[in-house]
Amino acid sequence: MENVVGDRVLIAVQAVNISRLSTHPVPTVPGTLIVVAGAGPKDSNGAGKSSFIASITALLGDEQWRFASGAKAVSELLFNAELASGAGARQWASAGHGYIVGVFGDPGIAATPADADGGGASSPAGAGGQEGEPAGGELFEVPDTSGGAVTVWLRVNQEAPHLEIRWRDGVHLAAAASEAERVARADDIWASLPRSAGRRDVVARDLTKVLYGDRVRCVSFLSTSVRSKVATNLLSQPLNEISPERVFEAIAALTGLDSELEQEREARRDEHAKRVRAAQAAERLAEFEAESKALLATFDRRDQARIRLADALRCWRGRQARKLADAAAKDESLAAELGRHRVAGEAAGEAIALVKAEIATLREDTLDRQVGEARKALAALQARAAKLEADRAVAENTADGLRARVPELEEARRFADGRDVPAAEGELREARLRLNEALKALGVADREVADAQAALDDAEGGPAAAQLNALATAGVPATGLLDALDVAEQARDHADATLRGWPHEHAVIVDAVELGAAAEALAALPGSVLVSAAGVSVVGAFDGVATGREARIKAAEQRLNRARDTQESAAQAVREGEEAVAEAQRRLDGARAGVRLAEVEAQLAERRARLAELAGALEEVAPAVAEAERQAGALDFRARTRDMEIERLEGRRQRHESDRAQARDQQARVTAEREALKLEALAADWGGAVDGAREWLAALPEEERPRTAEEWWRVAERHFDQALRDTFPEEDAEIPEELRFLLSERGGSTAREQATFSAVCGVLASYLRGQEEYEKHQRRQIEAQLVSRQRDLSAADKGAEEAAQSTAVHRAALSAAIKARLTRVAEEFEKLDTSYGGYGATLEFPVPPAPADPEQRWQWRVTPKWRRGEGQGYVPYNRRANTALMDEKAVKLVCAAAIASSGGGHLCLVLDELGRNLGKEHRREAVALFRRIGETYGITVIGALQDDMEPYAIDACGQYVKLRRSSDAMPYNEPPVIVGHDRHAERVRALAAYVERPATV
Repeated sequence: MENVVGDRVLIAVQAVNISRLSTHPVPTVPGTLIVVAGAGPKDSNGAGKSSFIASITALLGDEQWRFASGAKAVSELLFNAELASGAGARQWASAGHGYIVGVFGDPGIAATPADADGGGASSPAGAGGQEGEPAGGELFEVPDTSGGAVTVWLRVNQEAPHLEIRWRDGVHLAAAASEAERVARADDIWASLPRSAGRRDVVARDLTKVLYGDRVRCVSFLSTSVRSKVATNLLSQPLNEISPERVFEAIAALTGLDSELEQEREARRDEHAKRVRAAQAAERLAEFEAESKALLATFDRRDQARIRLADALRCWRGRQARKLADAAAKDESLAAELGRHRVAGEAAGEAIALVKAEIATLREDTLDRQVGEARKALAALQARAAKLEADRAVAENTADGLRARVPELEEARRFADGRDVPAAEGELREARLRLNEALKALGVADREVADAQAALDDAEGGPAAAQLNALATAGVPATGLLDALDVAEQARDHADATLRGWPHEHAVIVDAVELGAAAEALAALPGSVLVSAAGVSVVGAFDGVATGREARIKAAEQRLNRARDTQESAAQAVREGEEAVAEAQRRLDGARAGVRLAEVEAQLAERRARLAELAGALEEVAPAVAEAERQAGALDFRARTRDMEIERLEGRRQRHESDRAQARDQQARVTAEREALKLEALAADWGGAVDGAREWLAALPEEERPRTAEEWWRVAERHFDQALRDTFPEEDAEIPEELRFLLSERGGSTAREQATFSAVCGVLASYLRGQEEYEKHQRRQIEAQLVSRQRDLSAADKGAEEAAQSTAVHRAALSAAIKARLTRVAEEFEKLDTSYGGYGATLEFPVPPAPADPEQRWQWRVTPKWRRGEGQGYVPYNRRANTALMDEKAVKLVCAAAIASSGGGHLCLVLDELGRNLGKEHRREAVALFRRIGETYGITVIGALQDDMEPYAIDACGQYVKLRRSSDAMPYNEPPVIVGHDRHAERVRALAAYVERPATV
């Protein structure tokens, strides 16, 4: 089924779970200007204008949604709780699906108020309508013809398929008393609608074909808020600021040239791909020929390697024969030498046995036992004599020490003066008592001298000494008050009591003229008292009392002299006491030295007796030690003579043993050499007996017969190396793992190379045998592949040529179509300009060359031009002009592109941000121009606008729709305000009555 809508036009739209739009149906007046305004929480933003007009473009099949790719971007229009309301995101859930419902009808039908039946509007599916309702259940009464109303439902899903389409004849909208009920009612109606494609629904890729028969029903300029890819909007900025390339992009989007340009790019991609494939086929053929040549050369080298490997194995066999023959000859000579060494070893063994018998006879142990006993007896006697000698030395040392102390003790004993120890100790105690008494008296005398000296200093200085010194420093003459007073002897005691203390003792007498200077000098001594003819001035207080200064000084001097005399007498008594204590101490030390002297003399007598006893013992043991030394010396001589003979015999035995060991070593060496020849292994390697190897060597040509085993080896190694290089000419060749292992084991020494030669030759031969049949097959395959690849190259070249011709034809056809479409736009631009106050306009669009890059879009340039006066030439749009003229031409160009894209059928032009760039002084005229063009050419112009455009558009439009949302806390809009003008008012009122009708039960 195709072109379900046919020539019908959109007369009403309803959105369910689309953005924050209200579910109330909104009528649309075809063939005029419909402006969509908004009232959000702060301004027109946030009311859902862009989402509203975007849902209309999706319903009308605007190709900018990319329906062929599934139209996933349409699912972004679904209600999103987080975007709709920050607070509501915790109370509302985002919609998993929603609906865009459109009612299509004849634009010229009469509008009669009516209610919808339960099956199509507000009652549950299958319920009967109220009395007086039309039988068809339609919102508007329409004739029962092929042009009757049809309702199209687009289900928008969050998951694929993102769009599903169903429809039914008549008006079937979701009607109920609340938003939630209308949402639920929409699901019920969708379930009641028949599937549009048999067992399944029509999806996005078939929308335009099924609903509109591939006719263009809508062109649009949408904002980035609802469209990821936005075409250039000719009305969003001054026209002269838009480049010719972007002007073409805008016209291409409005006229549907985008898909055709994309097809042209796909053709260029196909041509490029085929050319690339042809080039790749040529490269592959050249590479295959080079590889084949290399493979054939490799196969030839491996054939040569097989020959060289056979030569290497023959030379290796010659080496084995030569080694076996040489080893057999050497083994015969070594066998004769082994017999000689065996005879010499047996003779040395017999001589060793005779020498050992003589040594055993000499080593009889009687003499050794006698020597040991003599040495033991000598050691005992020598130990006894040494002990006696040590004891005598100790006694002599002790006696010498005691004798040395006698003179010292005798000298100390003389100081005792005949006193014993107790008497001397008593005298010492009495002397110390007298000394202590003298020390006490001296202390009392010292204290008295200090007191007398202090009294004298006080009498000489006076109580006012500090004040007098300060005044003298300042150059002020003064005297102490108490120093100027002379008190009679009989009144002195009374004067001391009266004059002691402040202020008398701190008062000084100064001249009245010097009173100020004196006060300044005594400022640092607060409490001083100044006495003058002018009066008494008090500065501070002091210590001390004095009267009669000269008398006091004289008395203090007498007291000091008496105290010093007493001090001298006490000091003399102390000195005498100290001398007496020292003398008593010397007497006590002398008495004690006499006691110690008696003790030392007794000890000295004992030591002398011990020395006499030890001297007698030494005289007795000396003859016995001498006899023991004589006997031990004689036995030692006999033992040394015997040991010398044994040593001589031992030397002879060692020589014989050395001869026997040397013979044995020679036998072992010869035996080892014979074993090292490994005749059996060499014979096994050769594969026969020695006679066979000698016969093989004798049968060799004359030039090969003299070769040694080493020479055979070098020739074999050269042949093998060349065979290996012929087999694997490159260093990074894929060598078999076993062969790689053996080659790695061969490195390091010639012995390892020879040990692994047979194995590595066997593995290499096995590999060459395995490759031989494969190489024959490969030669046949290479010949077949060359023929096949040459045939593929010819086919690829032919395909590239055909693709180039096809692309050229397609580009020529597209170029003609683009020029025809642009010519149509230019003609409509000319008609509109001349019909609405202009002098004529056109478009200039030179054909650009196709880009070399297959991924680059074929970029055309369109330059709008118009006349500025009657009879004048065309002026490009980017020349300086007034803003009103520029905006007028932009509106006409957009409408011309829309008219040209309609193909004679009804078209809907949807514009977001209508008049955003228009100046205030000509906004009303530009909007009115949209309405006049739309009504003249049957174009429905739907434009969303901002607040500042509303006053100019509300009077110039054919229909006014205002979407409302008063608070950010509200997730959905309030019911829209809809105003229809002129003959369309009845339709709007009928829809309002339908919307406000309560739901039936």
